[in-house]
Amino acid sequence: MIEGLDILIVRELTGGVYFGEPKEIIELDNGQKRGIDTQVYDSYEIERIAGVAFDLARTRDNKVCSMEKRNVMKSGVLWNEVVTATHKANYADVELDHMLADAGGMQLVRWPKQFDVIVTDNLFGDMLSDVAAMLTGSLGMLPSASLGAPDEATGKRKALYEPVHGSAPDIAGTGAANPIAMIASFAMALRYSFQKIAEADMLEKAISNALDKGLRTKDIAKEGEATITTAQMGDAIVAELTALAGVSA
Repeated sequence: MIEGLDILIVRELTGGVYFGEPKEIIELDNGQKRGIDTQVYDSYEIERIAGVAFDLARTRDNKVCSMEKRNVMKSGVLWNEVVTATHKANYADVELDHMLADAGGMQLVRWPKQFDVIVTDNLFGDMLSDVAAMLTGSLGMLPSASLGAPDEATGKRKALYEPVHGSAPDIAGTGAANPIAMIASFAMALRYSFQKIAEADMLEKAISNALDKGLRTKDIAKEGEATITTAQMGDAIVAELTALAGVSA
């Protein structure tokens, strides 16, 4: 676990190779088969996600690193061009760097604190977010937000907040699950949907304070280290939040 690490990965979720057509397995005349997945991006999709990344960077350390594979993929060339143009047109105040996605994975492991906001496509975002997850020690530590485009009339976004991990039926009912990713996802909702910045900061500080006291669920505990249950970690974070808010228990 790396202390003080704060990275935001902005992953495009509705395009790219997961949704591109054709997507199929075909029979060849020589008896072999061919699997086909198609990486497709239109410029408007890239503009949209780049705008989200730049907007979010303005609420943080004002730095964006865009990751693609322009050296071997035409979609990467377009990605780089559109992100650069979007930055020049509307976000020149934000620091922008570009990095090849494979080098980005290496740099996440080598020197993660160089990054603030990373913006990337669906495929690379899927991989890089899982790499980044283990910098915290566990998928159970990572929140996420799926943010829609702003409504033209209200400026508000549709959003879904959830931990990055999936379900774990093998530990259901055992009290072993780490609740931090879920709680931190609510902190993201406070920050990005409700503009409750002070409240979001306070909730994230409560999580940090609980961890600073050495409280650990099983997934983030060192060998031989004492562990607590899901409910106990939740209660501890609530206690820290209550103390920070100056509310009597």
